[in-house]
Amino acid sequence: MPRLSEVIAALDALWPPSRAEQWDAVGTVCGDPDAEVTRVLFAVDPVQEIADEAVKLGADLIITHHPLYLRGTTTVEAGTFKGRVVHTLIKNDIALHVAHTNADTADPGVSDALAGALDLRITGPLVPDLSDPEGRRGLGRICELDHPETLREFAARAAAWLPPTAQGIRVAGDPDMPVRRIAVSGGSGDSLFEEVRAAGVDVFLTADLRHHPVSEAREKSRPLALVDAAHWATEWPWCEQAAAQLDAISERHGWGLRTHVSRTVTDPWTAHAPSVTPPSISGAPN
Repeated sequence: MPRLSEVIAALDALWPPSRAEQWDAVGTVCGDPDAEVTRVLFAVDPVQEIADEAVKLGADLIITHHPLYLRGTTTVEAGTFKGRVVHTLIKNDIALHVAHTNADTADPGVSDALAGALDLRITGPLVPDLSDPEGRRGLGRICELDHPETLREFAARAAAWLPPTAQGIRVAGDPDMPVRRIAVSGGSGDSLFEEVRAAGVDVFLTADLRHHPVSEAREKSRPLALVDAAHWATEWPWCEQAAAQLDAISERHGWGLRTHVSRTVTDPWTAHAPSVTPPSISGAPN
């Protein structure tokens, strides 16, 4: 069985920490470099539910997309929810490793997994990594459908093929407009509207879209069609992709690792109540 340090070296080759954004917190959060690793759990969020799942599974290592301490901390006291996660992991000899923005821009990365989940053909990155001579790395992906479909049909595709969440799928644009060329970006994507517009796509699928950026994007002379999915749902496909990558490494080295992808929904939204139009808005008298 490999040591943790060997597995981490392989992960760092997949998602080099040097390619993470400066504000990010990636890498190994806890774990003994000399400890043996036999079972690995992949998840989006390093929350208590995932730590408990790892204990029950008998995992030696958790790999998450989101950092545990993105903004740093001065305590891991067990009375705090993040401190409790750390205590759970250390007491049970479970390491935690994070691949965040370095996995977003990787080849393949988070948006490749998202495009794959939607059965889209990738043509290139949305925001290319200029240090990649092959032009494959970068943030987001530009994709195409083999056959055009309406925005309504594309939204239904996202609703059917992405993991279900309380939010579901929100759409901005004419439901009957044809779409074929698509941009996708796992996680929060409304900072990429200018790049999406420059790419000349028909629709942009991402997450965490806010009112004002969307309103402005819709008021442009060539309005963007937008599909907004839950943040967790757009990044969860990466877990399956990353597990497959580690499986291939394990097979190549004869490690015999057992990888698992958590099906625990850690999206923070738990319910959705459909809107009922108030009479004053529908035109009826107050």
